Amino acid sequence: MKVKFLGGAEIVGKLGMLVENNGASIMFEYGLRLIKKEPPQFPMESPRVEGVFVTHSHLDHSGAVPRLVQDTDCDVYCNDLTMDVASLLFFDSIKIAKSEGYENILRYNDGDVKHVWQNYRSFDVGDVKPIAGLEIVPHNAGHIPGAQMYEVKGHDTTLFTGDLHTANTRLTYGAKPVECDNLVIEATYAGRNHPPREKSEALLQQKVREVVERGGTAIIPCFAVGRMQEVMLILKDLPYDMWVDGMGKTVNGYYTDRPDYLRNIKEFKAAKRRYNPVRTASAREKARQAQVIITTSGMLDGGPVMHYLMDQKDNAKSAVMMVGYQAENSNGRMLRERGMVDTPDGLMKVSCEVMTFDLSAHADHDQLLDFIKGCHPEKVVLMHSDNREELAQDLEGDYEVLMPMSGDTFEL
Repeated sequence: MKVKFLGGAEIVGKLGMLVENNGASIMFEYGLRLIKKEPPQFPMESPRVEGVFVTHSHLDHSGAVPRLVQDTDCDVYCNDLTMDVASLLFFDSIKIAKSEGYENILRYNDGDVKHVWQNYRSFDVGDVKPIAGLEIVPHNAGHIPGAQMYEVKGHDTTLFTGDLHTANTRLTYGAKPVECDNLVIEATYAGRNHPPREKSEALLQQKVREVVERGGTAIIPCFAVGRMQEVMLILKDLPYDMWVDGMGKTVNGYYTDRPDYLRNIKEFKAAKRRYNPVRTASAREKARQAQVIITTSGMLDGGPVMHYLMDQKDNAKSAVMMVGYQAENSNGRMLRERGMVDTPDGLMKVSCEVMTFDLSAHADHDQLLDFIKGCHPEKVVLMHSDNREELAQDLEGDYEVLMPMSGDTFEL
């Protein structure tokens, strides 16, 4: 089969992989890339495809699917939780595009999201889909609840991972290797290893205790999908006044409604009961006096977190605890490196304590190596990474390693 990355091969973001077989075409992912103060970026235009297989809901994997459906009227394959959450993110993207004047660049609206739902075909672990002369089989990817890898069975067997994590977290079970001839794998954390998960979680708990006991507020900016829920589970046993704010509250509801995708729904429900949700203006006023506030946005680029940050910016007893990746040019990166954030009124100095914790939902360098070895492939295609050469160095000699650029066509 012929394979072509329409985006996301040599960078993290706007991922799209086109597969052509026996005269038919299918797509794996069709995402967008968001950079602060820049228009959203999309993969190359797609030819007509029979279907798109989405591994999970994050926008860098799913965010351009409404455009793809608009252009090709293709079917959309993923599981119910992924579709629920992706739709939430599609509508949020439309809202943001309107506010920032990028409507014509985003090029989809509420009607296009409804079109995606009309073309949606539920596809879950345990299912098999024959399409384009191939058989597609989903497997758990571990990354976030609902994340799937896709095994593609044809003349050879190819595994497309999307984003994956091989370690068990409080939310999900880790991904397991799948025997294959060709492995197309993300390499986001090539060259980098995470500290032990238990150590990171214990450190977060300890630091939250320190901040609250000294009379401050712990502000924890989180991604709405996956990270907020993970932090809620980590901190649920602390005896403090704790609140959650932002779009993650809606995701919490989706997770509760789809319990089969969580490692332990009983634990998650117990965690939800420990936090007060901000649903009204009066509730937000109460939350501003909270001891712990978990809120979007995860990179501090707008969202409720800015209200809490403005309250606590001069309070040396309080702390901002960043638990996710902070992209270049994001407010989170600026806060970490320069101690200030960008607001509509200009740069704002932040004097409270700033901390960073590694709670990544991606496999690290050594975990990727172990996963690759467990799949026993002949060819390894590294993608979705701006540092994949670091991983390639440890694979050369044992595997045929491919590092295509977006726009390249190759055979598997």
